Amino acid sequence: MEIAALLALSSGLFLGWSLGANDAANVFGTAVGTRMVKFSTAAIVCSIFVVLGAVFSGSGTTDTLGKLGAINALGGAFVAAFAAAITVYWMTKAGLPVSTSQAIVGAIIGWNVFSGSPTDSQTLIKILTTWIACPILAALIAAPLFKLTQAYLRWAKFHILRLDAYTRVALIFAGGFGAYSLGANNIANVMGVFVEVSPFSDFDITHYLTFTSIQQLFLLGGISIAVGVFTYSKKVMLTVGTDILPLSPVAAWVIVISHSIVLFMFASQGLEAFLKDAGLPTIPLVPVSSSQAVVGAVIGIGLLKGGKEIHWQTIGRISAGWVVTPLASALVCYIMLFFSQNVFLQDVYH
Repeated sequence: MEIAALLALSSGLFLGWSLGANDAANVFGTAVGTRMVKFSTAAIVCSIFVVLGAVFSGSGTTDTLGKLGAINALGGAFVAAFAAAITVYWMTKAGLPVSTSQAIVGAIIGWNVFSGSPTDSQTLIKILTTWIACPILAALIAAPLFKLTQAYLRWAKFHILRLDAYTRVALIFAGGFGAYSLGANNIANVMGVFVEVSPFSDFDITHYLTFTSIQQLFLLGGISIAVGVFTYSKKVMLTVGTDILPLSPVAAWVIVISHSIVLFMFASQGLEAFLKDAGLPTIPLVPVSSSQAVVGAVIGIGLLKGGKEIHWQTIGRISAGWVVTPLASALVCYIMLFFSQNVFLQDVYH
């Protein structure tokens, strides 16, 4: 592989690191924040399953981003991923659980504007709609699930020590499911812009098994997410786990499961095919915001309790970050594309 291609992919790896540093909070933030799971355990489980989700289930949401804007030059893909990564890094530095989905969509639109390429309005509307539906759906799943879980625990009457042990194990399993769903849904944000200009080639592992160029991209992206989890995710985990709403360990489990179900629904090609075969409306395969999903689940439980314990000021700060992120990413991408083309003389579009 050419050195130039490796350098171009570095911005995607930086974005993957930023996603791991920020969005791991959505998988294990509540578990770590309630001190039910150690950070080191959370980081290991999250890293393994996010790579598996990226490699084996990450292709569905990538097609949607490709329809929004197909970046056709390696230099343009580098700039778009780098602009999104810088935006996410700034938000992570501030301790805010922002959305890499919003950052990369903003960067793609910035590239579209700079290159004069049309932005597919139907795809954009679909993405924006899911951004609104995502936290609402998470809240609607979390509230009844919390009630059912409480009712079951009252019926089961576990000893407090046994309940504690079961809850810790349940949080780890839920985190594994959440990490797999995160990798499957959000790897498109990390490596989706490189699919059209991938420097890799397919190769056969066995006569019946091929490791595709896209899977190779997603493996690299998944590893970069895992590195972000280990090196920089603890601060945002504590923001999600403690600053929005005081959480019990059981509530923490419900939030992780609800968030994971939402991400999986918007990433599963199998679920889409099942609904289509059954003649039912399908769920769009869109990279949704894991931050919005987990915050929606937290608010759902908070509202179920009357809403008085919710720290609305923190919600306001997080919501402001969701609005600023795509706008900032689009602007940063446009400026960087201008300098890349006119100062560094790089081809950023064809």
